[in-house]
Amino acid sequence: MTLKERLARDTILTAPGVYDGLTAAIAAEAGFEALYLSGAAVAYTRLGRPDIGLTSVTEMADTMTLIADRVELPVIIDADTGFGNALNAQRTMRLYERAGASALQIEDQTYPKRCGHLKDKSLIPVGEMAGKVAAMADARQSDETLIVARTDAIAVEGLNAALDRAERYLEAGADVLFIEAPQDRAQMEAVTKRFGERVPLLANMVEGGATPITSARDLQALGFSIAIFPGGIVRALARTAQDYYASLHSNGSNRPFSDRMFDFDGLNNVIGTGDMLAKGAGYEHDD
Repeated sequence: MTLKERLARDTILTAPGVYDGLTAAIAAEAGFEALYLSGAAVAYTRLGRPDIGLTSVTEMADTMTLIADRVELPVIIDADTGFGNALNAQRTMRLYERAGASALQIEDQTYPKRCGHLKDKSLIPVGEMAGKVAAMADARQSDETLIVARTDAIAVEGLNAALDRAERYLEAGADVLFIEAPQDRAQMEAVTKRFGERVPLLANMVEGGATPITSARDLQALGFSIAIFPGGIVRALARTAQDYYASLHSNGSNRPFSDRMFDFDGLNNVIGTGDMLAKGAGYEHDD
């Protein structure tokens, strides 16, 4: 089932954040129907740095290629600002679409951007962003590849301006709207009241961010079609990694931490080592 077909259903689509083949495989095994390749998560894990526009278009495309080789689920990929002007946005579309992305999310921040839940963001003119959306629509090879248009205007220009910007992006060809960082339930309701019957809406759940954490079920009741949890996996793993390294440093052994770890065979089961070895053996011949 394509992402476009899935969004035609009435039930909300929950897409967890992933950043490599391993997290994508584990998320797929958990039963999710789609994944979100988070630029923030890639910055956190690959660079060990914050989400302030440091990742490159090719780093993200390479990551998308590895994930598409590992799982068959639709992936929404974070395209940040498109990495430049409308022509850059077109190149980003071509790269990500070839890499296997089912949808690209582009935002209206200036470049370099920053995490949508950080302060002191700045925006490009609405016409420039609308041009990027239209350019990406022209560049895509398949109508099944969706464009998610994000506006960060709530924190910069206010809710009404954000809604008006989203309207322009919808007119320019966006398939999904993402009004970033509503600050309370009333703002979330204003978003769904304006657009909920017209276009799929994406809600971003960031632990400790500007938007109240809301369950996928409650987001569906509000009128959202997609719920992403982009950085949750990194926050969970980073906390575990801190505990692991502290334990190893203190004890000089993994034994005290072993009940929170896979053993050798356990991890091999997760990554499918046995299946791959058996598949490889099937191509070996004695003659």
